[in-house]
Amino acid sequence: MKIVADENLAFTEYFFADFGEIQQAAGRTLTHADVKDAEALLVRSVTKVNAELVQDTKLKFVGSATIGTDHLDITALEQHNIAWSNAAGCNAQAVAEYVISALLHLKPELLDANDSFTLGIVGLGNVGSRLAVMAKLLGWNVSGHDPFVQRKHVQQVEFEELLKTADAISIHVPLTKTGNHPTYHLINAAALAKMKPAAILINSARGPVVEESALIADIQQTQRAVVLDVFEHEPEISEQLLNLVRLVTPHIAGYSLEGKARGTQMIYDAFCQTFHYPAEKQFETQLPVCEPYFKDRELKAVLKQYLTQIYDIAQDDANLRACLKDGKIDQKAFDYLRKTYSLRREWAAHGGPKA
Repeated sequence: MKIVADENLAFTEYFFADFGEIQQAAGRTLTHADVKDAEALLVRSVTKVNAELVQDTKLKFVGSATIGTDHLDITALEQHNIAWSNAAGCNAQAVAEYVISALLHLKPELLDANDSFTLGIVGLGNVGSRLAVMAKLLGWNVSGHDPFVQRKHVQQVEFEELLKTADAISIHVPLTKTGNHPTYHLINAAALAKMKPAAILINSARGPVVEESALIADIQQTQRAVVLDVFEHEPEISEQLLNLVRLVTPHIAGYSLEGKARGTQMIYDAFCQTFHYPAEKQFETQLPVCEPYFKDRELKAVLKQYLTQIYDIAQDDANLRACLKDGKIDQKAFDYLRKTYSLRREWAAHGGPKA
C-alpha cells in the first residue's frame, strides 16, 4: 500500500510503516499527481482535500490529524467512496493551556485575580469546554456562548452579553459561512464595539472568524490587547497587523507533543478500522519523561515559578516577528516555523492537571 503523508505529522513511521510505503510531502502544495497512486492520504489543515485532488485516484482513505474539517470536501470524498476521518479534540488540552499561558504572559497578576476576572469563551466544543475547566482551576469566573451545545459546568449567556461583560474573550469555533449561526467575521466592528476597551481578545480557532480590517481599526482606537495564533489572510501577515497585536504565534496553539501524537493516533485507529487491521499501537509509549514541576505542589505556585519553562510563549512571538520582510511575513517563513517547531509538552506530562 502507498500512503502519502504530510511531512509535519508526528509519529507517522511508528503508526503506519507496517502497512506499506510512506511518501512524505509538503501539505500546503500537495497535488493530484502526488496522490494519484496512493490508497491512503494523511493530512493537516493546510491541505485542501477537494474533488480536484481526489478524483481519478486509488484513494480509499483520507485522515486529517486536526480537529477541524473545513479543509475537507466531505461531499467529494463520499461521492468517490473515500472513507475519511479527522481527529476532533486531539489537541484540545494544548489549546486550552495555550490560552491560559497567553493570558498569564500578558497579565501575570491574573493568577491572583480569582473570580474578579471573567473569561468569556465563544464555542464550547472540545477546546472551549476544556478551557472552562482549566480556568476554573485558577478560580476565574467563566461565561460561555454556544448555540449548539449545553455544558453544565459553564454559565452560558447570549453572545452580546458575553461581549459586554467578559474581561477576556477566547474564540473556539469552526469556520462556517452558512446556516443560522455562521462564524465567518463573527468578530466584526459591531462585536468589537460591544466589548470593554480593556478586554483581551484571543483567537486560536480560525483566522477569518475575526475581521482583520475591523480588528486593526479597533486596536488603533482602544489599544486593546489581542493575541492571534491564526490570521484572516494566513499564511501572510501584514506588518501593520503585526505591529498592533500584542502577542502573535504561527498557528501552533495546538502544537503539543501529546496533541500531535494523539491526532496521528486517532487517524491511525480510523485507518485500521477502514482497512480491517487490528489497532495495536498507542502514542503514549513513544513519549519521553518530563520534569515533574507539579508534583506535590499547588497549581498557582507552579505556574508562577515555572510557566516559562513549561511553555515560553514569548519566544514563539519573537520567532514569528523575526520573519518580517518587505512589509509582511510570507508563506515560506510561516510554514518553516511550523515545520521546525519544537513541540511543547502538556501540563499533565509534568504532573499537572488536565480537563
